[in-house]
Formats: sequence, C-alpha cells, structure tokens
Amino acid sequence: MPNAVIVAHGQPSDPEPAEAALAAYAAEVNEMCGGVNVTSATLAAPSRLEHCLDDLPDDTVIYPLFMAKGWFVTSALPKRLGGRELRILDPLGVDKALPAIAAEAIGSTIQSNTWSTDQCNLILAAHGSGRSRNPSAVANQFAELVSERIKLKSLRVGFVEEAPSISEAAANSGQIALCLPFFACRGGHVLEDVPQELEQAGFQGKVMPVIGELSGVKCHISAVLAQAFEKV
Repeated sequence: MPNAVIVAHGQPSDPEPAEAALAAYAAEVNEMCGGVNVTSATLAAPSRLEHCLDDLPDDTVIYPLFMAKGWFVTSALPKRLGGRELRILDPLGVDKALPAIAAEAIGSTIQSNTWSTDQCNLILAAHGSGRSRNPSAVANQFAELVSERIKLKSLRVGFVEEAPSISEAAANSGQIALCLPFFACRGGHVLEDVPQELEQAGFQGKVMPVIGELSGVKCHISAVLAQAFEKV
C-alpha cells in the first residue's frame, strides 16, 4: 500500500501535545483515504520524522501541513529526509482549491449566525514574517481569491509578525464579524497571539477554526494524497 506522511511544524517548547494532535489529524485523513496509509510527524519532535521514515519505502509522499512554501518546506524539511529523494507535495496554504473550501465554510458560518454576507467583516489572522515577504504574499493572495468567491462587507488581513497587526485589522469590525486564523494547526500563535490581538482590538465577532480544521479540508487532503499516487 502507498504511504504518505503529513508533516507539520509542531511546538518546539513542548513537542508531544502537538505531535499527538497531528497524529489524530492524520488518523482522520487516513480513514478518508482508502488505498493510502497516512501517518504523521512534526519537525519539532526530535528525530520523530526520521524514525517514521525508517519504516517506509522510497516512494513515500510527504504532505506539508504548512501555509506557505517557505523555509521550512523548501529547506528544513528536505534536510530532515536524510538524503532520501522523497516527493514533497505543495503545502496546504497554496492549494488552489483552498479558497473555495474556505469561502464555503465562511458562508456556512455566516448563515448559521443568521447574518448576511454583505454585512460581515472578515479578519484573516495570519503569521507573516519579519524576514520574508512570502508568508504575507500567500495570505494576501488567499484573501483576494476568497473575496472573488464570497462578497463580504470587508476582508482585512492582519499578521502576528508584521504590519498591519491582527488588532489593527480587527479594529472597529463590529458584532457581525468573523476571524479566520490562516494557520494549518492550533499552535501557540492561534491559542495565544491571535486571542490577545483580538482582545486588544475589542473584537466582538466570532472566531472560526484554523484553516486546517475547516470542514472539507481533511477530505480534500485525502483526495490530494490519493491523486499523488494515481499520477505515478
């Protein structure tokens, strides 16, 4: 049976909870992905990826549960493969199907709150970077593509590590507002930085799940993995 490994960043200060959460995530994808064995490893857990790959063949596919094709995906991850030329697929955040999946989830959340889309302000809370323009470019492009699919009152992008901040983006957004964390997993930024920024802004709206937990995303990842082996 073909094999795929979902790889995420994890939490360097406390690796095991994030490792366990990713394993549970991969198990759900595995249930949806008939014909492909799906496992997982975080980069933060020492040697976990290497030990995982020790038992897998050279046609194993790596799926990066990251939001940009940045340093971790293009440099850190390949180095951890130990010279094995395994296929690394594009990360979740640049998947061309993602804006449509997100737009559907946003629309469903608006409907469940009995709002109308043209009344809703959406805050996209992203990581950004003080060293590279790539993460913010990915987030801004995603926002543009979502805007093409669902007509909101406004869609504002704010960042943890660069301007504009999430608190600036969320300011004066009113009660009919959503915050969508543009993160693959519920790590420290989502659990700490994003809530702090929203509190600072006096955000009165509702916070959606992170991108990786949106309805339809796990099913889509399972389809991507299955298709990866169909093309071989």
